[in-house]
Amino acid sequence: MAEREKVDHGGTTQEGEELILEQIIRVDKKQTPIRIDKFLVDKLEKVSRNKIQLAIKEGLITVNGNRVKPNYRVKPQNQIKVVFPKEPVQNYVTPEDIPLDIVYEDDHLLVVNKPAGMVVHPGVAHYSGTLANALAYHVKSKKLPILAGSPMDRPGLVHRIDKDTSGLLVVAKSEEALIGLAKQFYHHTVYRRYWALVWGEPDPPEGTIIRNVGKDPKVRTRMRVFEHGEMGKYALTHYKVIEPLYYVSLVECRLETGRTHQIRVHMKYLGHTLFNDKQYGGNRILKGTPHAKYKQFVENCFKILPRQALHAKSLGFVHPITKEYMQFESDLPMDMQRALEKWRKYVYDKRNKMEV
Repeated sequence: MAEREKVDHGGTTQEGEELILEQIIRVDKKQTPIRIDKFLVDKLEKVSRNKIQLAIKEGLITVNGNRVKPNYRVKPQNQIKVVFPKEPVQNYVTPEDIPLDIVYEDDHLLVVNKPAGMVVHPGVAHYSGTLANALAYHVKSKKLPILAGSPMDRPGLVHRIDKDTSGLLVVAKSEEALIGLAKQFYHHTVYRRYWALVWGEPDPPEGTIIRNVGKDPKVRTRMRVFEHGEMGKYALTHYKVIEPLYYVSLVECRLETGRTHQIRVHMKYLGHTLFNDKQYGGNRILKGTPHAKYKQFVENCFKILPRQALHAKSLGFVHPITKEYMQFESDLPMDMQRALEKWRKYVYDKRNKMEV
């Protein structure tokens, strides 16, 4: 016998969401010694022995915190931690012929540049038109693998980004790739760099934010920072100002963790809410005197960029099969480019007036 408990891993996120759950299995004190792969086949529903062996080799299954080999014999009162995919029962995602901007693809994975406005996978109020629907159509009859603990509507996904965030996502096409990518996201070794337009100019212009992030108890659809670590989950964001533009700044944010809304919440905590981030109050004038002309200028920028100004620009990881490091870059989408150009012109005109 063995006791089982599920632990919500700190990687259930949106900005680079790691759709991964840890499962802890505590071996009964009366358990007779048995190979760990055979033991887990009996304990984990619908998981093949081959998949268990792959996960053990990748270090996603440990005993008492240590890596083991597939022939390790489970002992009484061992604590086994499992983090890996299970066999899909059924793929509930309806294939839909939706164009995809595929940056890279091979037999094991693909990297896609998601447009703003596209939901990553089906959910409440979004049952179609998602990236998952488009992926299901793209791979035709081939079923994408599914992570353990993940709903059947998330095939191939090891992370995600918000509906109104644009940018790069990696999708697994094979079990081996899913396990390898899950390991990298789990250990926070994936390189993720975002560009954001924020209100104001961060001071200092470069730094690191280490503050727990969790659900706001007052507004459950939002997240918030918990300064003293008594609530929420550990979150770390590196930021750097790329271009100061008077009342706004173009900022680079590099994630080491990937909590829900992490960049949006961390930048708000600094006092530099993302431009036009409606959920966190960035859709109103936060810097500058709101006189009529300036107010009209900002409203025009909001119309050009009708969403939070956040783009997943860079994505780097080790290919789980070839072991080659791969890094991908994507250009800023046109809405962010146009908004930036308006702010650059605003700064240019303002400086010229000051010099006159």
